[in-house]
Amino acid sequence: MRLVIVSGLSGSGKSVALNMLEDLGWYCIDNLPAGLLNAFVAHALRGPQSVYARTAVGLDARNEPDEIAGIPQMVRELRRSGISCEIIYLHADEASLLRRYGETRRRHPLVRDGVDLKEAIAGESKLLEPVSYSADLVIDTSRTSVHELREMIRARVEQRRSARLSIMFESFGFKQGIPSGADFVFDARTLPNPYWVPELKPLTGRDAAVVAFLEAEPAVQALLDDIIAFIERRIPLYVENNRGYLTVAVGCTGGQHRSVYLVERLAAHFAARYPGVVARHAALTTNS
Repeated sequence: MRLVIVSGLSGSGKSVALNMLEDLGWYCIDNLPAGLLNAFVAHALRGPQSVYARTAVGLDARNEPDEIAGIPQMVRELRRSGISCEIIYLHADEASLLRRYGETRRRHPLVRDGVDLKEAIAGESKLLEPVSYSADLVIDTSRTSVHELREMIRARVEQRRSARLSIMFESFGFKQGIPSGADFVFDARTLPNPYWVPELKPLTGRDAAVVAFLEAEPAVQALLDDIIAFIERRIPLYVENNRGYLTVAVGCTGGQHRSVYLVERLAAHFAARYPGVVARHAALTTNS
């Protein structure tokens, strides 16, 4: 049985993630009381394996605080019993959550008399800290569309084989902020910048002319080699510690040229040796 717990802040996309997994054939339950998780697993193990072989459960702040605090220990116990169990945690920045609630006009589950939306978001984040700190995969959906989130769930969760490491290389622009879910962050801003070449400015790091410009610069290859060596030394440690996900972010000023090129090269290098490698370009997605 493979069990995925989907948790996170209200408005961050938990329902989108669960719906995607359900579309992919997973057995999904939303808002299961945390105290019933062990009982459900016991029932699932007694039932037909084909029904519950891949199960996703949504757990959120509507649980009691002591139940939420006990989720990490519960997950450890499930793993010791032989259940493949992982936590996927989704969140977004305050501005994004406020905008989404303003657009949908839905009520935040923690809003009540004397507690406004901002306070509810902050309180929920604090309440869910035990879950976020224990998450195997953290996804920041602040600048992620519904379509991209669905694709990320498919590529990283659905396609990850049991006991295999899912690796995502992500480019970003420092002017938009560092991705909060990254395990390692590398800075490419010291490299020569194609942005200042007029004919290269509107292109991206995936275009042949930009690739040729960057590959002519020794500093670019040197940084690429350094990142590859660093990640290759750490992948065995992730595998030994049964970590299911590794996210590596590479940033430049705007996230359009240098970081995109490096991420494409990194993904190609590691995809030749490891299954489940994903490349994502945060700034290109935002601008498209």
